Amino acid sequence: MKTDHIYFDARFIRYDHHDGISRFSAGLFEALSRRTKVTAIIHDPRQLIKLPRGCEYIIANDPTSLKELFIARELNAVGAKIVFSPMQTMGSWFRKYKLILTLHDMIYYRHPAPPAEFNWLIRSAWRAFHLVYWPQRLFLNRADAVATVSRTSRRLMIQHRLTKRPVSVIYNAAGTFTHDNDNRAPKSRPRGTQRLVYMGSFMDYKNVEVLIDGMKLLPEYELHLLSRIKPERRAELEKRAAEAGGTVVFHNGVSEAEYHNQLDQAVALVTGSRDEGFGIPLIESMSRGVPVVVSDIEIFKEIGGEVALFFDQENPESFANQVRALESNPVWLARSTASRKHAEQFNWDRSAGDLIEMISNL
Repeated sequence: MKTDHIYFDARFIRYDHHDGISRFSAGLFEALSRRTKVTAIIHDPRQLIKLPRGCEYIIANDPTSLKELFIARELNAVGAKIVFSPMQTMGSWFRKYKLILTLHDMIYYRHPAPPAEFNWLIRSAWRAFHLVYWPQRLFLNRADAVATVSRTSRRLMIQHRLTKRPVSVIYNAAGTFTHDNDNRAPKSRPRGTQRLVYMGSFMDYKNVEVLIDGMKLLPEYELHLLSRIKPERRAELEKRAAEAGGTVVFHNGVSEAEYHNQLDQAVALVTGSRDEGFGIPLIESMSRGVPVVVSDIEIFKEIGGEVALFFDQENPESFANQVRALESNPVWLARSTASRKHAEQFNWDRSAGDLIEMISNL
C-alpha cells in the first residue's frame, strides 16, 4: 500500500512535558514528516508546540470524549486512507481507511493502577478493562495491523492471543537527546562527586527501595532521584534512606536540560524495576555514553543488551557490586563507548522506516 499521506493521531501529545506515549508520538511524527506527508490529528492547538513547525493538522475531539465513537466519520470526510494511532483506543466504527493501532506493553495487566490525572469514571473503567483480556482483543482486532514498542511486548501479546492481526515492532527512541543538545562522547569517567541517577516514577513495582538500601554499601556515592514525587511517598523514602545510611537526593522533577546535565555528570543511570513497559531512560542514558546498571528483567535485557550491567532486583548487595564494577576508568570508558554504539539502533528515523514498511504490507 502507498504511504504518501499518513494521518497521525497526535492527540496524546502533552504540551507541558512529555510522558512516554507523548514522547513516542512526537518523535515518531517528526521522523515520519521527513519521509512522507503526515497530517496530525490533534484536539488542542497547544499540542502543535511539540510538533514540527508548519505541519499539517486537523482538530478532532479529545480522545477521552464519547465523541471518539464517531471520529471515523471525520476522518472519512477529509479523505484519510491510512491512519496511525499510538494507542489502541481510537474509535474505528464506520471507517473507510486502513488503521494501525498501538499497544505499548502489557504492564497494566500486572499493575492495574490508572494514571492519577484521569477522572474517577475513567479510572474505574481503566481497572475494569485490565481485569481480563477480551476487551483488549476487541480493540486490537478492529485494526488492520497492530504496532508495539518491543519484542518483549510482541511476545506477550502473541502469548495471550490479544489479536489476530499482524503485530510489528516500532521501537521507542531517545527523544531529542541526540538532536537538540550537546552530546559529546565522554573522555573519562566522571570525577568528583560520584552520582547515580534514577529517572522514573515511584510506584511500587519501580522498586526504588533496592537502590536506597544499596546506598549504605556505597558511602562515597550519591543517588539522585530526579522525578516528581508525592510528599507522602517522599517522606516514606526519606525515612528509609535515613535508616539505611546512604546519601539520597530528591529533585522532585527536573527540566529536560537539567536531566541532560545530571546524566552527563553521572557514573551510571540506575533502576531496580521488577517490571517495566519499555525503559526509555536506558536509551537516553546510553545515547549520551552513560552506562546503565539495571534490574535483571526481560525488557531491560532486550533494551540494554550486552552493554548494560544487570543485578538481582531483590538484592541491594548485587546492585552495589555492579556499580563498583564500573570504578575502573578503562572499564567505564569501554562501557560508555559500547553504550553509545548500542543506543544507535534505537532512533526515530529507523522507527519511521519500520512503520512505513508496516503500512506498505497492509
